[in-house]
Amino acid sequence: MSLEDLYQRIRHEINKVIYGQDEVINFALAALFSSGHALLEGPPGTAKTLLVRTIASVLDMQYRRVQMTPDLLPNDITGSSIYREDARDFEFKPGPIFTNFLLADEVNRASARTQSAMLEAMQELGVTHDGVRHPLPEPFITFATQNPIEQEGTYPLPLAQLDRFMFKVIVSYPESTQEERILKEHHATGSLSNPDEMGVTAIIQASELLEARSLIRQTHVRDEVINYVQRLLHATRVDDALAVGASPRAGLMLMMGAKSLARFAGRDFVTPDDIKTAMIPSMRHRVVLSPSAELEGIRADDVLANLLDVVEVPR
Repeated sequence: MSLEDLYQRIRHEINKVIYGQDEVINFALAALFSSGHALLEGPPGTAKTLLVRTIASVLDMQYRRVQMTPDLLPNDITGSSIYREDARDFEFKPGPIFTNFLLADEVNRASARTQSAMLEAMQELGVTHDGVRHPLPEPFITFATQNPIEQEGTYPLPLAQLDRFMFKVIVSYPESTQEERILKEHHATGSLSNPDEMGVTAIIQASELLEARSLIRQTHVRDEVINYVQRLLHATRVDDALAVGASPRAGLMLMMGAKSLARFAGRDFVTPDDIKTAMIPSMRHRVVLSPSAELEGIRADDVLANLLDVVEVPR
């Protein structure tokens, strides 16, 4: 089965539960197939958690969910030592982060210390406890959800920690026709929709995901497209509306995301349009607006969209 066919089968399963969120699903799957993590931001009730649970149901892998709360401690996620009377020694008890697929729900409600511990484990793909490193299972994917940072009781993720996520995807309200379908299909569940009960079946195993990731890394990117990415990165650093521009790592994440989009479309090469499509979700959480731009109510998405208009696209 080709990667394009696998992508279409996964989309079909997800669409049994999630309606009207095509862009969100695309970038969630692009992160999944690109060895990246994804951050989904949107108001409560827009199916962020349900989307991640549905993706987890499509994967024949271990899945765990952590509800991030202000009283959650780092060890509650990464693990702790317990004393074994029979061995007369301490034994490491892995936390919920030791899984293939982790859902960190409402990540910006946890304290900065707990956020940092989780995101460090995501970056290092392991946990160090009492001087011993414990690697995370492979593959390991984290999907985090968060409410808009203006809401009460949230702790904004620092820029260095946001950088752990390949994409930041904005989950908005559905269009009227899709919302009507949601009301029609889900009203009998009492807002407790279960992907498994709605016919979602697991169709991809860990080995298949690892093979797909290897294939995506081999996707060809011609020199003109690489130069285009570099010019976009440079443009973010000299724009007066941005106090902090995009880093080289941001460029690498952008290219990996574009490779996934190319494969989803059945191509083994990246086009400038793939770069343009992946640009804003890859960059919106990695750039910082200047104080004057913030005062004027300009959004990072607006600045990035303008750069896509002014930076010359290769033929």
